[in-house]
Amino acid sequence: MANIKSQIKRNRQNLKRRDLNRVFRGRARTALRKARVAIDAGQFEEAREATMVAVKALDKAAAKGIIHKNKAARQKSGLMRRLNSMD
Repeated sequence: MANIKSQIKRNRQNLKRRDLNRVFRGRARTALRKARVAIDAGQFEEAREATMVAVKALDKAAAKGIIHKNKAARQKSGLMRRLNSMD
């Protein structure tokens, strides 16, 4: 446990940020999983809808710095590739 006042405050801030970051990271992961499941099931309309939700969640997480922008781009690219291969 920290003894320095500034480090005690920093620990409190880190806990708050970690909890908030987990929400956005979790949303992105869940959206990705749902999109991949819909694509694998062959449901084009549901897959397209889920992919758009996943793209939005990834963009939001990347904009907040929760995940790296290149990781978001890579995941979006892979998702779009899978979606376009359904046609």
